[in-house]
Amino acid sequence: MNLGSPGSTAVKDLRAYLDEFLMDKRVIDKPWLLRALLVKGIIVPFRAPKSAEAYKTVWTDEGSPLIVITRQLQDALQKKINKPVAIAMRYGNPSPEEGFDELLQKDASITEVIAVPLYPHYAMSSYETAVEYAKEIYQKKKYSFKLTFVPPFYDDAAYLHALAENIRPFLDASWDHILFSYHGVPARHLIKSDITGNHCLQSPDCCEVASPAHEYCYRHQAIFTTKRVTEILNIPETKYSISFQSRLGKGWLTPFTDVRLQQMPSEGIKKLIIICPAFVSDCLETLEEIAIRGKESFMQAGGESYRMIPCLNSNELWVEALAQLVSCQL
Repeated sequence: MNLGSPGSTAVKDLRAYLDEFLMDKRVIDKPWLLRALLVKGIIVPFRAPKSAEAYKTVWTDEGSPLIVITRQLQDALQKKINKPVAIAMRYGNPSPEEGFDELLQKDASITEVIAVPLYPHYAMSSYETAVEYAKEIYQKKKYSFKLTFVPPFYDDAAYLHALAENIRPFLDASWDHILFSYHGVPARHLIKSDITGNHCLQSPDCCEVASPAHEYCYRHQAIFTTKRVTEILNIPETKYSISFQSRLGKGWLTPFTDVRLQQMPSEGIKKLIIICPAFVSDCLETLEEIAIRGKESFMQAGGESYRMIPCLNSNELWVEALAQLVSCQL
């Protein structure tokens, strides 16, 4: 399961996609009436035309990059395992129902479906909503098979190895710093997901202090992934940092990627590498927000070179890691 995409770059399709996405109570966690006023009355009418233009800059002949890459991943995984593989999206098509039905068409005797939300880190607006949506469809349609979910894999050794090796070729002499840019989330989402009720964001070093809350803490998991990958690659702490992109409104996790890109050249960071580990598939947020607009911002601020590392996509090591994640559930 991946995030999803509009059906085309037409404004009407962006309106439909943004409406479904932003009306999700786990994305904008406001009461329904307030959420509807914000989304339908303000955000979608304002953002749909701009988003349509942004999608046009990355759209391919085959369609949305996210959908195309996810299908490529499906094909690559199918070659690694002897079980039928289908894809589904949280928003848009193909839906979980289409995915379930495709699997049953391939093998009507299926007794269990293993769902893999393609989010390494837990967040209520990504992993959690994908799981709950798939469960909703599963229960509504009364499928007879068992439904099992692969948990967030931010600490999985094979995943971390694949991510590190995806970075390694970019670590030549022509870089000053590597920025790990994670998708942002509102700070209140961390607090809502805190099963202890008194740990997340209660102290500056909360993510470093052991706690059961870390099982559902996006910030802790992002920090863990970054630290482990930089250890594998022997990158010193002075040569990397973390930021959060794609914010929508106030109260989101800091530092903000767009702000840091404008600040870094004045701090002596002139040659930057940037990677987006929250995404396993390149999409609008990586190809347009980071690779295009991010580069423009950094270079205009005085940067000399800027390279975005592609997401794992259908990287061989990542496909092997994914096959292992699935096999662990069998």
